[in-house]
Amino acid sequence: MTVQVIGHIRSRAFRVVWMLEELGKAYEHVSARPHSKEVLACNPSGKIPVLQDRGITIADSTAILGYLSDSHGRFTHSCGSEIRVRQDSWTYLLLDEFDACMWAAAKHSFVLPDEWRVPDLKPTLKWEFQCAASSLAKRLGAGPYLTGDEFTVPDIILTHCCDWAELAKFEVSEPKILAYLDRTRSRPAYRRAAAKRQ
Repeated sequence: MTVQVIGHIRSRAFRVVWMLEELGKAYEHVSARPHSKEVLACNPSGKIPVLQDRGITIADSTAILGYLSDSHGRFTHSCGSEIRVRQDSWTYLLLDEFDACMWAAAKHSFVLPDEWRVPDLKPTLKWEFQCAASSLAKRLGAGPYLTGDEFTVPDIILTHCCDWAELAKFEVSEPKILAYLDRTRSRPAYRRAAAKRQ
Protein backbone atom coordinates (compact mmCIF):
# COMPACT_ATOMS: atom_id res chain seq x y z
CA MET A 1 0.00 0.00 0.00
CA THR A 2 1.29 3.45 -0.91
CA VAL A 3 1.99 5.91 1.88
CA GLN A 4 -0.60 8.69 1.97
CA VAL A 5 0.09 12.26 3.12
CA ILE A 6 -2.99 14.33 3.89
CA GLY A 7 -2.65 18.11 4.10
CA HIS A 8 -2.15 20.96 1.68
CA ILE A 9 1.44 21.57 0.63
CA ARG A 10 1.57 25.12 2.02
CA SER A 11 1.40 23.76 5.54
CA ARG A 12 3.65 21.57 7.69
CA ALA A 13 2.71 18.80 5.24
CA PHE A 14 5.56 20.22 3.14
CA ARG A 15 8.00 18.74 5.67
CA VAL A 16 6.54 15.28 5.19
CA VAL A 17 6.52 15.51 1.40
CA TRP A 18 10.15 16.66 1.47
CA MET A 19 11.16 13.74 3.71
CA LEU A 20 9.40 11.26 1.41
CA GLU A 21 11.19 12.79 -1.58
CA GLU A 22 14.50 12.41 0.29
CA LEU A 23 13.68 8.77 0.97
CA GLY A 24 12.67 8.16 -2.65
CA LYS A 25 9.49 6.53 -1.36
CA ALA A 26 6.32 6.34 -3.44
CA TYR A 27 3.47 8.29 -1.85
CA GLU A 28 0.07 9.75 -2.55
CA HIS A 29 -0.51 13.37 -1.57
CA VAL A 30 -4.07 14.40 -0.71
CA SER A 31 -4.22 18.20 -0.65
CA ALA A 32 -6.74 18.90 2.10
CA ARG A 33 -7.39 21.82 4.41
CA PRO A 34 -7.59 21.52 8.19
CA HIS A 35 -10.97 20.24 9.42
CA SER A 36 -11.96 19.09 5.93
CA LYS A 37 -13.86 15.82 5.64
CA GLU A 38 -10.72 14.06 4.33
CA VAL A 39 -8.78 15.12 7.42
CA LEU A 40 -11.53 14.52 9.97
CA ALA A 41 -12.00 11.00 8.59
CA CYS A 42 -8.55 10.05 9.93
CA ASN A 43 -7.73 12.71 12.54
CA PRO A 44 -10.55 13.84 14.87
CA SER A 45 -8.61 16.99 15.81
CA GLY A 46 -8.85 18.14 12.18
CA LYS A 47 -5.17 19.13 12.15
CA ILE A 48 -2.75 18.52 9.29
CA PRO A 49 -0.59 16.83 8.21
CA VAL A 50 -1.64 13.23 8.67
CA LEU A 51 0.33 10.22 7.42
CA GLN A 52 -1.22 6.83 6.72
CA ASP A 53 1.14 3.90 6.26
CA ARG A 54 0.41 0.16 6.54
CA GLY A 55 -2.66 0.72 8.68
CA ILE A 56 -0.88 3.23 10.95
CA THR A 57 -2.22 6.79 11.19
CA ILE A 58 0.16 9.46 12.51
CA ALA A 59 -0.63 13.12 13.09
CA ASP A 60 1.87 15.93 13.79
CA SER A 61 4.65 16.65 11.32
CA THR A 62 7.50 16.07 13.79
CA ALA A 63 6.12 12.69 14.86
CA ILE A 64 5.75 11.76 11.19
CA LEU A 65 9.33 12.80 10.39
CA GLY A 66 10.57 10.76 13.34
CA TYR A 67 8.58 7.72 12.24
CA LEU A 68 9.81 7.93 8.64
CA SER A 69 13.46 8.52 9.54
CA ASP A 70 13.56 5.84 12.24
CA SER A 71 11.69 3.23 10.19
CA HIS A 72 13.99 3.73 7.21
CA GLY A 73 17.21 4.26 9.20
CA ARG A 74 17.98 7.47 7.31
CA PHE A 75 18.23 11.17 8.13
CA THR A 76 18.60 10.41 11.81
CA HIS A 77 21.22 9.17 14.26
CA SER A 78 21.08 6.07 16.47
CA CYS A 79 18.87 6.32 19.54
CA GLY A 80 20.89 6.75 22.73
CA SER A 81 23.98 8.13 20.97
CA GLU A 82 25.50 11.48 21.87
CA ILE A 83 24.88 12.81 18.38
CA ARG A 84 21.22 11.72 18.54
CA VAL A 85 20.86 13.77 21.72
CA ARG A 86 22.24 16.77 19.80
CA GLN A 87 19.85 16.05 16.93
CA ASP A 88 16.88 15.88 19.31
CA SER A 89 18.05 19.03 21.08
CA TRP A 90 17.99 20.90 17.78
CA THR A 91 14.54 19.52 16.99
CA TYR A 92 13.01 20.64 20.30
CA LEU A 93 14.74 24.03 20.15
CA LEU A 94 13.34 24.68 16.68
CA LEU A 95 9.84 23.66 17.72
CA ASP A 96 9.99 25.94 20.78
CA GLU A 97 11.61 28.99 19.26
CA PHE A 98 10.89 28.96 15.52
CA ASP A 99 7.83 26.84 14.80
CA ALA A 100 5.89 28.15 17.82
CA CYS A 101 6.62 31.74 16.82
CA MET A 102 5.43 31.22 13.24
CA TRP A 103 2.34 29.31 14.38
CA ALA A 104 1.39 32.14 16.77
CA ALA A 105 1.74 34.62 13.91
CA ALA A 106 -0.43 32.46 11.66
CA LYS A 107 -3.11 32.03 14.33
CA HIS A 108 -3.38 35.78 14.87
CA SER A 109 -3.32 36.51 11.12
CA PHE A 110 -5.83 34.06 9.65
CA VAL A 111 -6.41 30.92 11.72
CA LEU A 112 -8.35 32.15 14.75
CA PRO A 113 -11.84 33.69 14.47
CA ASP A 114 -11.59 37.46 13.91
CA GLU A 115 -12.73 38.32 17.44
CA TRP A 116 -9.85 36.31 18.98
CA ARG A 117 -7.02 37.63 16.81
CA VAL A 118 -4.53 40.10 18.30
CA PRO A 119 -2.77 41.69 15.30
CA ASP A 120 -0.56 43.78 17.61
CA LEU A 121 1.29 40.58 18.57
CA LYS A 122 3.05 40.40 15.21
CA PRO A 123 5.84 42.96 15.94
CA THR A 124 6.63 41.09 19.19
CA LEU A 125 6.71 37.78 17.34
CA LYS A 126 9.03 39.25 14.69
CA TRP A 127 11.34 40.44 17.47
CA GLU A 128 11.24 36.97 19.10
CA PHE A 129 12.04 35.37 15.75
CA GLN A 130 15.03 37.67 15.23
CA CYS A 131 16.35 36.88 18.72
CA ALA A 132 15.99 33.15 18.06
CA ALA A 133 17.70 33.47 14.67
CA SER A 134 20.59 35.45 16.14
CA SER A 135 21.08 32.84 18.87
CA LEU A 136 20.86 29.97 16.40
CA ALA A 137 23.43 31.57 14.07
CA LYS A 138 25.92 31.60 16.96
CA ARG A 139 25.31 27.88 17.58
CA LEU A 140 25.75 26.75 13.99
CA GLY A 141 28.85 24.62 13.67
CA ALA A 142 31.30 24.12 10.83
CA GLY A 143 29.36 21.27 9.22
CA PRO A 144 26.98 21.85 6.36
CA TYR A 145 24.02 20.72 8.49
CA LEU A 146 22.83 21.14 12.07
CA THR A 147 24.42 17.95 13.42
CA GLY A 148 27.48 18.10 11.17
CA ASP A 149 27.95 16.34 7.85
CA GLU A 150 24.64 14.45 7.84
CA PHE A 151 21.29 15.94 6.86
CA THR A 152 18.70 15.04 9.53
CA VAL A 153 15.14 15.75 10.69
CA PRO A 154 15.86 19.16 12.29
CA ASP A 155 17.28 20.40 8.98
CA ILE A 156 13.85 19.89 7.42
CA ILE A 157 12.16 21.71 10.30
CA LEU A 158 14.51 24.71 10.28
CA THR A 159 14.39 25.13 6.51
CA HIS A 160 10.60 24.92 6.47
CA CYS A 161 10.31 27.42 9.36
CA CYS A 162 12.51 29.84 7.41
CA ASP A 163 10.40 29.33 4.27
CA TRP A 164 7.33 30.04 6.40
CA ALA A 165 8.98 33.12 7.92
CA GLU A 166 9.82 34.59 4.52
CA LEU A 167 6.26 34.01 3.34
CA ALA A 168 4.96 35.81 6.46
CA LYS A 169 7.44 38.68 5.88
CA PHE A 170 9.60 37.81 8.88
CA GLU A 171 13.13 38.80 7.92
CA VAL A 172 15.72 36.03 7.69
CA SER A 173 18.96 38.00 7.52
CA GLU A 174 21.67 36.18 9.51
CA PRO A 175 24.45 35.43 6.97
CA LYS A 176 25.22 32.01 8.51
CA ILE A 177 21.56 31.01 8.31
CA LEU A 178 21.26 32.25 4.72
CA ALA A 179 24.34 30.22 3.73
CA TYR A 180 22.84 27.20 5.50
CA LEU A 181 19.54 27.68 3.62
CA ASP A 182 21.41 27.80 0.31
CA ARG A 183 22.70 24.31 1.10
CA THR A 184 19.42 22.78 2.25
CA ARG A 185 17.34 24.38 -0.51
CA SER A 186 19.75 23.14 -3.16
CA ARG A 187 18.98 19.51 -2.30
CA PRO A 188 17.14 17.85 -5.21
CA ALA A 189 14.44 16.47 -2.91
CA TYR A 190 13.73 19.96 -1.53
CA ARG A 191 13.42 21.31 -5.05
CA ARG A 192 11.00 18.54 -6.03
CA ALA A 193 8.88 19.21 -2.95
CA ALA A 194 9.04 23.00 -3.46
CA ALA A 195 7.88 22.61 -7.08
CA LYS A 196 4.62 21.19 -5.71
CA ARG A 197 3.98 24.51 -3.94
CA GLN A 198 3.87 26.38 -7.23
